[in-house]
Amino acid sequence: MAPQSEKAVSFVKNVKARTNRQHALSFASCVHCGMCNDSCHYYLATGDPKMTPVAKMDTLRRIYKRQQDWLGKIVPPWVGAGLPQTDEDLEALKDVFFGSCTGCRRCTLSCPFGVDTAILVGLARSCLVDEGIAPEGILTVMKDQWETGNQMAITQQDYLETLEWIEEELQAELEDDSVRIPVDKQDADFVYVVNPREIKYSPLSLQAAAKIFHVAGLSWTMGSEGWDNTNFGLFSGKADLGGHMANLAYNHAKKIGAKMMVISECGHGLRSTKWEGPNWGKANPLPFEVISMLELMVDLINEGKIILDPNKNPLPVTYHDPCNLSRSAGITEEPRFCLKRACADFREMTPNRADSFCCTGGGGAMSMAEYAKRRLEVASPKARTIEATGAAVVATACHNCADGLTDLIKEYWIKYRHPDGKEKLLPVVNVCELVAEAIVIPKDLKKPARAARPQTKGSKILVVDDSPDIVKYLSTLLEDNDYKAVVAHSGTQAISMARAEKPDLITLDIVMPGRSGVQVFEQLRADPELADIPVFVVTGEVDFRELMYQKRVQAPEGFMKKPIDADVFLMTVDRILDTRARRRSQ
Repeated sequence: MAPQSEKAVSFVKNVKARTNRQHALSFASCVHCGMCNDSCHYYLATGDPKMTPVAKMDTLRRIYKRQQDWLGKIVPPWVGAGLPQTDEDLEALKDVFFGSCTGCRRCTLSCPFGVDTAILVGLARSCLVDEGIAPEGILTVMKDQWETGNQMAITQQDYLETLEWIEEELQAELEDDSVRIPVDKQDADFVYVVNPREIKYSPLSLQAAAKIFHVAGLSWTMGSEGWDNTNFGLFSGKADLGGHMANLAYNHAKKIGAKMMVISECGHGLRSTKWEGPNWGKANPLPFEVISMLELMVDLINEGKIILDPNKNPLPVTYHDPCNLSRSAGITEEPRFCLKRACADFREMTPNRADSFCCTGGGGAMSMAEYAKRRLEVASPKARTIEATGAAVVATACHNCADGLTDLIKEYWIKYRHPDGKEKLLPVVNVCELVAEAIVIPKDLKKPARAARPQTKGSKILVVDDSPDIVKYLSTLLEDNDYKAVVAHSGTQAISMARAEKPDLITLDIVMPGRSGVQVFEQLRADPELADIPVFVVTGEVDFRELMYQKRVQAPEGFMKKPIDADVFLMTVDRILDTRARRRSQ
């Protein structure tokens, strides 16, 4: 046998040195049961046995067996052990670990032993990158992140000028010259870090986020440095690059005294910045919390800081779960919470949440031009799930997903009939864009309270509050606007009235003597007879978000803090009842 090439020797040495306990468990635990096969879109689309997760990982597992398994050392062929010998062998591994797997982790959920394919992919990629064997796009972006601090090599001047332009556009949209996109504002409540795509190709996403922040009256800032939340340390498997990018963001946030870091809608950006980055960059513990834009929007809606009118987004909308948000971050309900309140017609995709198919653009695949044809060929399972919804808009919470989905929609020609009668390709938008579109601008609320619409006129609303003045005020307000009001002055009475009256909506105070509003809400949701009645919480200074995060209660359909703004109250009532009427008619 010819001697190993220099690169093959180095690669094998690095695989052994970098194999940790997690890798070893995933190498050793696989029993080749095949339960992962149908989870992989590469295999489902091609039917090629070489595309099954177990077959792909065996190309690396054979090296582990040759190095660590006693039989693999004595009789390698007996257990399928072996080492790459040539540079061509390493190129074949490149095709497997860069070109045939997005590291989406869907197979891991199907594995009865929890074999984590994604960490094995990361191990192989890191060792291949060190030999210069990787897609040119990956190597280029790594170089740009090392040298410029962002994956698209955007200069600081271009970045700042783009922010100024977006600020001007938002001022024109809101007809408000006071709108600002602050940069390096000291001691802001949070610094917003984004995907460079929002600067170079998708400024509407950043404009939508800035609109939300302005309307909500938040103290926020962008950073002049460390603003890129993407991290090719994850896609290349290189922890040193991962730590470099994470620390750029952390150090600048510390410098300007930000109290929190909010990550724009980017799946791997959240994962890299919140969980992986502190370990890569040896930055634990961080002096501030890191959250997703999705989590922030849930808070703003629940706290009544933004009011949404779903009729501003009338077309049917479906949602694609980004792999890193659903399977690696557990963020599945937050986007649905926002979309169900921002859109008149939300439709689930099947499968969804942690079982959702990859967009095929994950794992850095969007930067690998040489695998673009294969990426689109294996997108057919995702294309079918989108088409089956009958939606006219695909929402997601990740820019890689937005690009991947846009490509596959063009490839498979997934269309909808526009209200103008023409067939058009489905657009892909971020969740925050739909939320921003649905926002009711405060100046538009200074109109006389509107009467109920025909479809909600005469709806029965149960008003629950221990204050006689509040009960009188709300019931009169509702009656004057074509609703029928019934009242309850305590939590105990609220449950009995709900059973007797079967209201279309309940407005609920939280702080009441005896049975609190939280207890009432829990009982309503637990009772099959009452669980479908929407609840609009109208209360004082109670942190309902904290109750949600403690998993004590789910989110109500509406939330408002006292004192009560009559126009906002009526608009929220109208929105909840209209949404309920639409769903019942479907």
